[in-house]
Amino acid sequence: MDIKGKRDLLKAEGFSIFYGENEAVRKIDIEIPEGLVTSIIGPSGCGKSTFLRAVNRMNDLIPGCRAAGNLKLDGQDLYTQGLDVVLLRKEVGMVFQKPNPFPKSVFDNIAFGPRIHGIRDRSKLAEIVEKSLLQAALWDEVKDRLGDNALGLSGGQQQRLCIARAIAVKPKILLMDEPASALDPRSTARIEDLIAEFKGDYTILIVTHNMQQAARVSDLTAFFYEGDLIEFGETSQIFTKPKEKQTEDYITGRFG
Repeated sequence: MDIKGKRDLLKAEGFSIFYGENEAVRKIDIEIPEGLVTSIIGPSGCGKSTFLRAVNRMNDLIPGCRAAGNLKLDGQDLYTQGLDVVLLRKEVGMVFQKPNPFPKSVFDNIAFGPRIHGIRDRSKLAEIVEKSLLQAALWDEVKDRLGDNALGLSGGQQQRLCIARAIAVKPKILLMDEPASALDPRSTARIEDLIAEFKGDYTILIVTHNMQQAARVSDLTAFFYEGDLIEFGETSQIFTKPKEKQTEDYITGRFG
């Protein structure tokens, strides 16, 4: 894979996250290129999800949590004073571990973000809803159920709905926190297929415990351990010729 010429979209420089006095993510330096899929792997509690949630300021909701250093999206410092977090979350889509559709209709779930950002025209909203559901490979299954409560969908359908909801506002980057861990193998395969289809159109950052999944879906892989970024590189290199012994030990199952 040739990543030369790819523009860096997300850049961390000496970036740390603290919970009180505990430094959960320690002075991370990483550059995430545009239009590729980057996986973050590592054992539980290593800082993967904490780093991911820093990109859309989700950690702000945790009392005593603070950030230090620099984290920039498209050159914009994400922790500068006065940053509009609502606008930031338009640029940064998020898909969580468990599907979390709103208790609204399928249509209103997808239209929620565009409405927040000022789109009121019903025909324009309908166009966005259809396009987003088509991209999420869900349109054919729900096109006759747009007025039904989204909570009536299956788990796999709900997660694809959440992906459609995230892309409806055309984010610059899509964050996925263990997006298939609560799903059956068939639904997991569909999510992985979507990730492959989105590559190029979206920059995707995915946290996964499943190393086979990371190897299948990602161009680049970052290995975190106890808050540190141990190694970052092309996925094929990380999985076949890791440079760090800790990476090799984790990938070969010696710990984790």
